[in-house]
Amino acid sequence: MKSFKKREKFLPFSRPTIGQQEIDEVVDCLRTGWLTTGPKVIKLEELFVEYSDGRQEAIALNSATAGLHLALVTLDIRPGDEIITTPITWPSTVNVIEHCGARPIFADVNKDTLQIEPKSIEAKITQKTRAIIPVHFAGAPCDLDQIREIATQHNLSIIEDAAHAVGTEYKGRVIGSDSEVAVFSFHPIKNMTTGEGGMILCNNHERAQRMRMLRFHGISRDAWKRYSKGGVPQYEVYEPGFKYNMLDIQAAIGIHQFQKLSYFNHRRYTLAMNYLHLLRDVHEIMPLAEMPYDHVHTWHLFVVRLDIDSLRVSRDEFIMALQELNIGTGLHFPAIHLQHYYKNKYGFKLGDLPNAEWNSQRLFSLPLYPSLSEADQEYVVDALKYLIERFKK
Repeated sequence: MKSFKKREKFLPFSRPTIGQQEIDEVVDCLRTGWLTTGPKVIKLEELFVEYSDGRQEAIALNSATAGLHLALVTLDIRPGDEIITTPITWPSTVNVIEHCGARPIFADVNKDTLQIEPKSIEAKITQKTRAIIPVHFAGAPCDLDQIREIATQHNLSIIEDAAHAVGTEYKGRVIGSDSEVAVFSFHPIKNMTTGEGGMILCNNHERAQRMRMLRFHGISRDAWKRYSKGGVPQYEVYEPGFKYNMLDIQAAIGIHQFQKLSYFNHRRYTLAMNYLHLLRDVHEIMPLAEMPYDHVHTWHLFVVRLDIDSLRVSRDEFIMALQELNIGTGLHFPAIHLQHYYKNKYGFKLGDLPNAEWNSQRLFSLPLYPSLSEADQEYVVDALKYLIERFKK
């Protein structure tokens, strides 16, 4: 077997792309003395209203998790209600269902795309079902038309988990532009970042107003309205709310990140196409399949599956070997219905969701971010080939 020269510096799985404009905007924010929710948050919200062609209302938050929670709270979800979602997602998608006292119901995913399967959604609907939370996985859109048809037939709400999907398009429509509710994430690994943060796009004015109130303790006036020039300090509590508001410091980063989003997404596309080219003859590494409908993929993640049946090691052992070669990877995501809490509370077991479980044992994500170089990608693929040869049965 050929030897392999290990790189000196660790190659991270992800890295945010922060420029001087973001730095200057944060400094300006610090100099004004206005650090919490204020004019920069309003500006970022306005950018997202424009993103939706003015058809939606935008509510900035301190996380996408907060957005998913508010989306359920404003549906008045109660104990005994059921919410259908995917098992291939970050825990927050499911945790917020638990926080409302409802029961998560899992639909299986497509084995090759990891998008939630509409047929599986329909099979899980009962009289207790209130909503569907589909996840636009890895930067690609799920099949919204089919999901919306199911929701309409059964009088269900749809909360789109668009944490991976800022800039993603489905059949010519930008994700979130025509949604009942769509929730975006600005975590540092996402296609744009505010450090931490999220955004809701909502098509209902009354519901959006309630979300704005609930994001800041359930009071009638936020800090910007109460303490800026012309504001009145008096406030009124309308219902118990939360501390979910975004800070101006966060929005200062996001304003310029959003303006660079087109470039970021194009660069991710270029890198993803290069990975597909480099991996074309590496049969033990299986990228996800392309969606069969018209869409624009923004490549938040480059997820592959490892052919563990042809190797002497598990997926976890394989990615530890990659780490020893100074390559970082991600896991997006272990099937959540088999995680300790959900498995023990609801009795989920292997065999319940075959496609999700098959992928959960094999998937991992390769490094992907705008400043990644093609030489970095070549090193990653050479390392994959080297380890495959080393661990072949």
